[in-house]
Amino acid sequence: MKTFSEIFFLLLAAFLTALPASAGVKTVKGEFTYYGDKTESREDCRRHALEGARISALAKEFGTVVSQDTYQSDLLDARGESTYFSSLSSTAVKGEWIADEGEPEFDYSLDNDGCYIVRCRVVGKAREISNESTDFNASVLRNGTDLKNADTRFRSGDDMYLYLRVPVDGYVAAFLVDEKNSVFSLLPYQNHNGSDVKVRRNRDYVFFDSARADASHGTVDELQLTTDAPAERNRLYVVFSPNPFSRAVDNFVGDNIPRMLPYDDFASWLSRCRSNDPKMGVKIMNIDISSK
Repeated sequence: MKTFSEIFFLLLAAFLTALPASAGVKTVKGEFTYYGDKTESREDCRRHALEGARISALAKEFGTVVSQDTYQSDLLDARGESTYFSSLSSTAVKGEWIADEGEPEFDYSLDNDGCYIVRCRVVGKAREISNESTDFNASVLRNGTDLKNADTRFRSGDDMYLYLRVPVDGYVAAFLVDEKNSVFSLLPYQNHNGSDVKVRRNRDYVFFDSARADASHGTVDELQLTTDAPAERNRLYVVFSPNPFSRAVDNFVGDNIPRMLPYDDFASWLSRCRSNDPKMGVKIMNIDISSK
């Protein structure tokens, strides 16, 4: 006679066996090499290599949705796959990573400057993200609030604004991710009491500008992009859905600094939201900042 636990595990095994077919889950494989710089630790490079391998696997199996702006400076060196990773990161892959199958494999080496080179191979389960997302218009504006100021190439000290127009009433959030994968929560504004930013259809919104602010969005945070490096690449994520969605859990880090959250937490939040809401749309725009 089988015990309750034996019956439970038999049922669980049967369920898991049937799950991939019913839920569209596929086994995918990816490989990626990340070339670090002198500021990055072995663990930083390992994390980037793993992320790149997963993104590469998803892109190969499910394809990508090209972002609104994929401006990218030419990199005339041997770091082809890292350049490829930057390009993939400026798109939305049409799949989500569910779990690894086995442990990812890593190979480590050093270049002539002592920087880490990490190659990662990964196998996992993934599924396609629905293609029902709501389209909307979003543009980065530099040093002005008119659409003629649309630009993704900034100099340190330039002001940044965000233009938005949506086809249906809904909710919006925005995040800035820098080269070190630090994530800054830009919308809702830092002192906004609500958990979401509501927008109405067929209206022109300009965020981060006090003169054109919507009072319901709270006190405006004005943004200025700066860098100490000769050049820096950031990514702006604009998230919109006609349905309410939970706010990402971020942290206050200081006055005049946007709230922040770890990149892994941000990626998990975004994947979870998109999985639960097929109407959610995401636009990712590359922003280049130069010191001169």
